[in-house]
Amino acid sequence: MAGTTARGRKGGIVGINVTPMVDVVLVLLVIMMVSATYIVSQSLKVELPKTSTSDQAPETVATVTITKDGALLFDQDPIDEAGLTRKLREAKQAGSDVSLVVSADTEAFHGAVVRVIDLAKLEGITKFAIRVERKE
Repeated sequence: MAGTTARGRKGGIVGINVTPMVDVVLVLLVIMMVSATYIVSQSLKVELPKTSTSDQAPETVATVTITKDGALLFDQDPIDEAGLTRKLREAKQAGSDVSLVVSADTEAFHGAVVRVIDLAKLEGITKFAIRVERKE
């Protein structure tokens, strides 16, 4: 009797098919990523310029937003130029590899964007990205 199985039974379950479980997990992950992006993008009412091509957004440490009336926001908090300089200096001192993302309204003056980039360069920040939206 050694080595035989119970009457009428074949061998036990040898493996489990995990493909359906992986499919469900991936669908849930995609849904979470899309909804998280939508929630974050709706936080500020800034009309970004459109472009046909754009690079991947870099990992950011600091974000500066320029509204159409020229107001500055640092990480979504209103700030003046002197405060912006101080925050950029603090970000640079906190980590040597600082990336700055500038989001400017379509109707914002070009000079305001250049001024923000100039302030960042004076504080030693050399990695910049200008946030845009893709044309559809």
